[in-house]
Amino acid sequence: MPGALDGVRVLDLSRVLAGPYATMILGDLGADVIKVEAPGGSDDTRFWGPPFQNGMSAYYTAINRNKRSMTVDLKSEKGREAIRRLAGGADVLIHNFKTGTMERWGLGYDDLSRLNPRLIYCSITGFGETGPLAALAGYDYIIQAMSGWMSINGTEETGPLKVGVAVTDVFTGLYAAIAIEAALFAREKTGRGQKIDLALFDCAVSALVNVAANYLLSGAVPKPLGNEHPNIVPYSTYEASDGPIVIAVGNDRQFQALCSLLSDRALGTDPRFQTNAGRVAHRDELNRRLNAEIKQRPRAEWQRLLAEKGIPCGPVQTLDELFSHPQTAAREMTVAMHHPLIGSLKLVASPLKLSDTPVSYRLPPPLPGEHNDEAAKAWEKRPEYEGETTAATDDRIQTNRTERGSIDDEL
Repeated sequence: MPGALDGVRVLDLSRVLAGPYATMILGDLGADVIKVEAPGGSDDTRFWGPPFQNGMSAYYTAINRNKRSMTVDLKSEKGREAIRRLAGGADVLIHNFKTGTMERWGLGYDDLSRLNPRLIYCSITGFGETGPLAALAGYDYIIQAMSGWMSINGTEETGPLKVGVAVTDVFTGLYAAIAIEAALFAREKTGRGQKIDLALFDCAVSALVNVAANYLLSGAVPKPLGNEHPNIVPYSTYEASDGPIVIAVGNDRQFQALCSLLSDRALGTDPRFQTNAGRVAHRDELNRRLNAEIKQRPRAEWQRLLAEKGIPCGPVQTLDELFSHPQTAAREMTVAMHHPLIGSLKLVASPLKLSDTPVSYRLPPPLPGEHNDEAAKAWEKRPEYEGETTAATDDRIQTNRTERGSIDDEL
């Protein structure tokens, strides 16, 4: 079956994580993605390891399937002209160069939209293209620090801690995919492309969700709570007899159900713990008594007992436990692809389950320049817009709007 984005052409000038993650999502959904690097390969993740297998880093393979690779020297006018030709036939261009770099090369949105008015141009930077920090480079670690994420992770004993995955890059990649798909939908109505200005900083701030809302409402600066929840108790990690388990009690009914499983019957009748607000106020005392109970049984027994009571819980799994779990297999969350250097390459699969336009796994992570000739031939400027004047573009856009209106009228 064709993918949801079958026929969409994506020119990917990004590297590292946020941009490549976004374009992999688009590629999984059927888009034709050309990954552009400098000759020899300039995506830093090609060299981030270990582990490596036959010269390929695991980091690079994680986010670069379903792409064709083309090598271009953007520091040369010949290379920049190649990008202009490719952009002329593209639906989407995405890059994560520092603010102003593409404009200095004559490859900014204003430059390329004159060649292709339908182009959707996505810029990913650390701090966006406006504001006092616009010129700074942005790395996930720095963004986690500056966006408040590190201040709410860890405990008062450990001090600030970053999340173990580069989450601000992942957030930005997801937001980029959403914004690009929205712009493609808008183009169906307007006939025009547009520019998307995405910042890791902005995306990290947005993803603070309830923690940010708590502060904006109360003015209270949150303290790091480790595995605790700022608004709900008990909602934490507890030590069973054979390892850690998370128990997430979301309401008073669930709390009483939990208490019915405990030998410390007084927990369920103690007036301090009858409401969530009271449990939050007496968090330390309640958790101390709960830990004394939880450590008396193994995790599997607690899972069974808590599931019977409708109380959410789950063991803290290591990755070997995760990838051997039957739920991971049932959800088909790994996929094997044939790679010319590695052979069978096992990757995390897409979580997107579309019934009519499913994702597909067509191309393994490419070698540098692997598709130079193929990509150049496939992406000639679309002939229907060759040499089109601004007036002709406006006429075509108006025609698109008129046709769209008549369809809407029929509906």
